[in-house]
Amino acid sequence: MSEETTAAGRAFQVDLRGVVDLLARHLYSGPRVYVRELLQNGVDAITARRAHDEDAPGSVRLRPGGDGSLEVTDTGIGLTPAQAEELLATVGRSSKRDLDLGLGREEFLGQFGIGLLSAFMVADQIELVSRSAVDEQAPPVRWVGYSDGRYDLSVLPHDADVAVGSTVRLRPRRDAEHWLGADMVVALAQEFGALLPVEVSVEVPLPDGSGTAWRRVSEPVLPWRGEYADEAARDAALTAYCERTLGFTPLAHLDLDVPLAGLSGVAFVLPTAVPPGAASRHRVYLKRMLLGAHVDDLLPEWAFFVRCVVDTTVLRPTASREQLYTDDALLATQEVLAGQVRAWAVATLSSSSAVSRKVVATHHLALRSLALVDDEVLDLVAQVLPFETTDGASTLADVRGEEGEVLFTSRVEDFRRVAPVARAHGMTVVNGGYVYDSELLARLARRPGWRVRELSAGDIAQVLTPLEPHRELEVLDQLRAAQAVVQPLDCELVARSFEPQHVPAVLLQDRDGEYAREVRQVVAADDDLWGGVLSGLAGDAPAPARRLVVNDANPTVRRLLAADPADPVLAAGVRSLYVTAVLLAGEPLRAREAALMNDAMSVLLEAGLAGEQVRDETQEDV
Repeated sequence: MSEETTAAGRAFQVDLRGVVDLLARHLYSGPRVYVRELLQNGVDAITARRAHDEDAPGSVRLRPGGDGSLEVTDTGIGLTPAQAEELLATVGRSSKRDLDLGLGREEFLGQFGIGLLSAFMVADQIELVSRSAVDEQAPPVRWVGYSDGRYDLSVLPHDADVAVGSTVRLRPRRDAEHWLGADMVVALAQEFGALLPVEVSVEVPLPDGSGTAWRRVSEPVLPWRGEYADEAARDAALTAYCERTLGFTPLAHLDLDVPLAGLSGVAFVLPTAVPPGAASRHRVYLKRMLLGAHVDDLLPEWAFFVRCVVDTTVLRPTASREQLYTDDALLATQEVLAGQVRAWAVATLSSSSAVSRKVVATHHLALRSLALVDDEVLDLVAQVLPFETTDGASTLADVRGEEGEVLFTSRVEDFRRVAPVARAHGMTVVNGGYVYDSELLARLARRPGWRVRELSAGDIAQVLTPLEPHRELEVLDQLRAAQAVVQPLDCELVARSFEPQHVPAVLLQDRDGEYAREVRQVVAADDDLWGGVLSGLAGDAPAPARRLVVNDANPTVRRLLAADPADPVLAAGVRSLYVTAVLLAGEPLRAREAALMNDAMSVLLEAGLAGEQVRDETQEDV
């Protein structure tokens, strides 16, 4: 077949090496997007042809060659020699195509010239053969571009065996052969083109090795837009789609629809809990071409319990076409989507279905997160979500019904300190030390009809019975000696009688005293003007930061308070009670507490061994 050459050996009007480097290093995330760009070119060409002939065929076929090459053929509008000269000789300039093909309208995905050049990330040579579907008198055209910046543009004879449309052939670079392999091409075509409205097929070898067959990788209808026999069939189809696309079986799903953004899709509820603040990344299609499998910021942070698959025709992509461009349209869309997920969450919480119970059990943290910014969800959370209390797991509404008000601790350690005593005395306390809980309780305190406050040392003191006067006089000297032991620890010691008897001591935290201690530490380290100001804030006689309440109803404590005030065993026992109370509160032992425990054990062991020796000597004398 002879060729009439109209242009040969001419150079691009840009530095192709620089453009390829820009594409590979700064615009696209990696070479894999070359398949997406070629598919976009094919779909745009088919869309343009159907604007002239709505019954025109629509298919894009990818054929990996045995020599490592790749051939991509579309049944699109094709190019005339003049269009080829305009589009391919000057990269990125497509003014005539804007008029001829309607580039920039909603139906089109990308820009032809830049999309074609992306193939240089995996190929040393790109060949394009095309015949126009609009101008029947135009001959086919052949363009070959090379990675060193040269190109050849040829007009083929009118009777050449070239079908209407375009075929792109790639010759792989030496280090990029795997990108054009059959398995890779199938995977990438399915990844990017699974939802395209045209037939996308890849030629693959038959399992028995007898030949090849065309494997379609695109679905003709969006899964959430398809027609199904009933709702159960639709649920099963969407579940199967989530399993093969996102890799998990969802607990539930909800439809998403934002007509003004041309957006529709599905949000799938994750089957397992995820940590708060975990990245919420979603699968977004732009005009049914995959924009990105990990698109951020489609939903607010509190919606981290769902993963979305959506398609949009209006929202704009970034330059790399892998994320959504932030503009007023995207912000409005985000707000609508957040409202739809919120409405589903409210409906779910309000129901008593099996799905509701599973969602609450799995994603209570996400629901708590939503309640921080939504009063209606907050009221529902108070009604249905379980909180840890001294009476076991219970809802805040149940606690309010029993107690009239809700008492809580803002730290897990504080809860563990008071839980045994509060439980024994019938006092219900909520553990607000877990993530979101204290903020939720503080927010709930501002809601009408709720009395919520943080537990204070005075609340516990009310259930601790003071010693009888005669008992207090009896152990007064021992208590003074014990106070001298804990005073260096910024702790006050008091004796009370309370249940349960098996708890020897409780360590209460005084927030005001802790604040005063921190101020005193700053004052001690800074004697300038600010130190003087802080000293005034601290006051003259601040309360200790901690209070060790020993239980006079405990047999061990009673024996300890019967010891001589000067006996080292009394001091050692008090140190041991202090460390035990720290451990019961769930606090880690710091170096100071560890040293106290070691000293106490040494004294107690010596006293015990000495007593054992005396008994042995007495028995020998007998």
